[in-house]
Amino acid sequence: MSVPFFDWAGYFRERAEEFTQIIVETAGRGGFILQRDVDEFERDLAEFIGVKHAIGVSDGTNAILLGLRASNLKSGGEVIIPSHSFIAAAQSIHYAGLVNVPVELAEHDWLVDPSAIEDAITERTVAIMPVHVNGRVCQMDAIMDIAQRNGLEVFEDSAQAAGARFRGEPAGGIGRWGTYSFYPSKTLGCFGDAGAFVTNDDSIAEAVRSMRNHGANRQKTIELSVDIWGTNSRLDNIQAAILKYKLTYYPEAIARRREIAMRYHDAFKDIESLRLPPPPDDGDYYDIYQNYEMCCEQRDSLRQHLGDNAIGTIVQWGGFGIHQLHGLGFNAELPRTDRFFKESLLLPMNHILSDDQVEHTINCVRGFFGVAS
Repeated sequence: MSVPFFDWAGYFRERAEEFTQIIVETAGRGGFILQRDVDEFERDLAEFIGVKHAIGVSDGTNAILLGLRASNLKSGGEVIIPSHSFIAAAQSIHYAGLVNVPVELAEHDWLVDPSAIEDAITERTVAIMPVHVNGRVCQMDAIMDIAQRNGLEVFEDSAQAAGARFRGEPAGGIGRWGTYSFYPSKTLGCFGDAGAFVTNDDSIAEAVRSMRNHGANRQKTIELSVDIWGTNSRLDNIQAAILKYKLTYYPEAIARRREIAMRYHDAFKDIESLRLPPPPDDGDYYDIYQNYEMCCEQRDSLRQHLGDNAIGTIVQWGGFGIHQLHGLGFNAELPRTDRFFKESLLLPMNHILSDDQVEHTINCVRGFFGVAS
């Protein structure tokens, strides 16, 4: 049995007739740039997340960059981020004229450690950017407390966490603003690049809405008025139509991911050689399981074993944290994050996995450790 890490074509086959109809109908009426599909998706996404403003943009990276530029931070100011994150956040911070300060992860959830954030604050610090990796929300109560005590902004990179919650509050809707990615492999993914910016701040929303469209908001035309430096970072209208439809069954997809995560947890919790992510629960965290990432000292051998049994795996981000990208000038020593990237491995995790594929993955992992299924 084959279990691809991600079945790209399968995501289209899943509802091919509906997707084809959406594409033909949208293109057939000439709905290409900032048409009603974008407006309707933004409305539905804001309602689903529970925020005042949702703004569709070209991708998650530009969502962060526009948010930073709209926030009017002091040039050269430091932004604290977790080293356990994708390069997109760091790139956006750099191109906004700010300075990245990567810090350690916490042992219990592998997300940014609030105590490491506090230790990294200097007189140059202007903001904290928690990254909600793998669909789990960071310890936002502690992070917001640190920010309030030190007069800092909090911006959330929620690229992998659309729909995740911490104590009922949505990932992306806790700090000043948040961002999402709708890259095809995301929990809510389209068939190309796309992203969104969310906030409850009216002025920041207005700025980002204009900046994504060359500085002209929807009430103006670029020929009449441009009063802010912008760029072209519009959400493609056909992708917006696809996302609007996918949002209608997104809760079902999340529920399936949580079900698979629970099956993995129950199957692996007795294997001492594995370190597992927190399981689904009904407590403070509502984890959407963008990925199922576990740690093992025999990571490379386990990965080879799974590959030999036609099970796809990934070492996230090539096995490097932000602080390890020395060619970009980073030189921090973060031993917990170093260990994590030597041991971490992503198992197949998406809502179109069959029960048989999940069972095959479980049996092969347990078999590697000589544990009977």
